[in-house]
Amino acid sequence: MKKFLMTAVLGMFALAGFSQVKWDVKFGMNFSNATKTKDVIGDTKALPGFNLGVGMDYGFSENWSLQSGLIISSKGYKYDAEDAHDYNYKARPIYLDIPILAAYKFNISDNTKFVINAGPYLAFGLGGKYKYDEGEDIKIFKDYDEEKGWKRFDLGIQYGVGLEIGEHYLVNLTGQNGFISPYDFPDGYDGDKPKNMTFSIGVGYRF
Repeated sequence: MKKFLMTAVLGMFALAGFSQVKWDVKFGMNFSNATKTKDVIGDTKALPGFNLGVGMDYGFSENWSLQSGLIISSKGYKYDAEDAHDYNYKARPIYLDIPILAAYKFNISDNTKFVINAGPYLAFGLGGKYKYDEGEDIKIFKDYDEEKGWKRFDLGIQYGVGLEIGEHYLVNLTGQNGFISPYDFPDGYDGDKPKNMTFSIGVGYRF
């Protein structure tokens, strides 16, 4: 995974010299949860978070481009206790996301383009914690056990729509659905396996 991450980063820098490449900075708010959690960790609720990073847009034509970037993104979920014997907690893993998206753009006014994009994303866990109302916080990717440990690698699909306003300003609505569970399960487990799910709204500035 570390080798692939370095390859992806070097690949983006290798494209920097092409005139078709445009770079941007972006930030936004996430609303994340996990799918199919009821039988594993109970009914979870969406958790607000953040995303920030740099993006790349490599234009093949007036309408088509390849978009990628390096985005630090907080994900996870929260659990509200349903009885007095349980406890509330928030699981907030922090990932480095690398989307690889095909984007189609078309003009909706003289200085505004509408953008549709979709493709896979790769993610590498950087840190994060379980935060309990009672008890000690647990580092998600470090203090590992079978019930609470998370895998560092995630893979899924990303899709979104957005606006490019003039030469510099960006507005995006984005969704992500993971393909693999972030947890390890015992051999023989055949129940539902939760997966990461995130929706975000963000803005950016293109150089």
